[in-house]
Amino acid sequence: MKHVNDKAVVFLPWESIEPEAQGQILNTARMPFVFKHVAVMPDCHYGKGATVGTVLPTDGAVIPATVGVDIGCGMIAVRTPLTRPDITDAAKVRAGIERRIPMSAGKNNAKLTDTASARVQELEDLAKRDRANPDQYDKNWRLALGTLGGGNHFIELAEDTQGSVWVTLHSGSRGVGNKIGNHYIKVAQDLCKKMHVALPDRDLAYLPESHPAFDAYLRELNWAQQFAFQNRNEMMDRVLAEVSDAVYGEDGHQADLELQRINCHHNFTQKEHHFGRNVWVTRKGAIQAREGMWAMIPGSMGTRSYIVVGKQNEMSFHSAPHGAGRRYSRTKARSLFNMGDLRKAMAGIEFRDSKVLLDEIPGAYKDIDEVMEHAKDLVDVKYVLKQFVNVKGD
Repeated sequence: MKHVNDKAVVFLPWESIEPEAQGQILNTARMPFVFKHVAVMPDCHYGKGATVGTVLPTDGAVIPATVGVDIGCGMIAVRTPLTRPDITDAAKVRAGIERRIPMSAGKNNAKLTDTASARVQELEDLAKRDRANPDQYDKNWRLALGTLGGGNHFIELAEDTQGSVWVTLHSGSRGVGNKIGNHYIKVAQDLCKKMHVALPDRDLAYLPESHPAFDAYLRELNWAQQFAFQNRNEMMDRVLAEVSDAVYGEDGHQADLELQRINCHHNFTQKEHHFGRNVWVTRKGAIQAREGMWAMIPGSMGTRSYIVVGKQNEMSFHSAPHGAGRRYSRTKARSLFNMGDLRKAMAGIEFRDSKVLLDEIPGAYKDIDEVMEHAKDLVDVKYVLKQFVNVKGD
């Protein structure tokens, strides 16, 4: 851990952070309502307004762009009693997952499953109770529950070093969360302009707690976070149904397959108690890591991932990194790598051999092992995973 100044703490060497991201860290730390300091995680990289990998404690205001537009994005992981030889046809399992779960941007379910219907009802009840209005942003959100999306979102089967098979999944709040996030980023920008606030970056526009838009945003934000949580649960249940069919020849063995389930956000805001105060803590590409709290920190699509338990590090506001973090932009990655590089990096892994995935090549991401080395004071590693099936959308 290093103090950049009295308002910024980084959990990686300062000189290893790209200059543009360094500027964002300094800008964020200067915001007048930052409580104590900004904590920057080992996987940080340039983002919108603030770096991805920022933990931002605030008192009296929140910055919508520091949550981002994939509200509630996170990881879910299930430890199973299976071993690698139990999955006899990895290609068939991948194809089955792709049939059960719509993936890629804008792809929704044709109809709701029974489990999705029950979760939609919970979300409708939450919206009514909290006066959130997701239909205002996306009338098709119900059919999006149980869909993966594209980009760096994935579903994987992996083996840990003890030989157990895990099912893991990365996704968020889909189109409805994106629209809520973008709406309130603009609301904050318009409000700061109206208040004549001089911002170091327009994406650091904020909502003061005294303004009605603050409560409105928190209502929609909380709903979107719950949508993301349930979206991951719904997809995990479908993947376990596919694994049940692959291993037992029939559906219905999901309870036998689930020894442990971990479901954690890494783009979210909530009220927490730190240094004697109740403050808002926004994690933009960071996980909560209280003492004993389980979480997953994934690598890229061809590298290791980590199941961890938090250490409740005070200076990080009980936080830890969320993954490998990008080294190169998608455009840059496509200029640096080719399909031969991707196939070499994915050797031994069942995956979709497609040019659309080239910008997700492991070389486009930071070294996850280096990230975890810098995170030693933040989490304890419980399991190390290596995938053997990878599923991604466009």
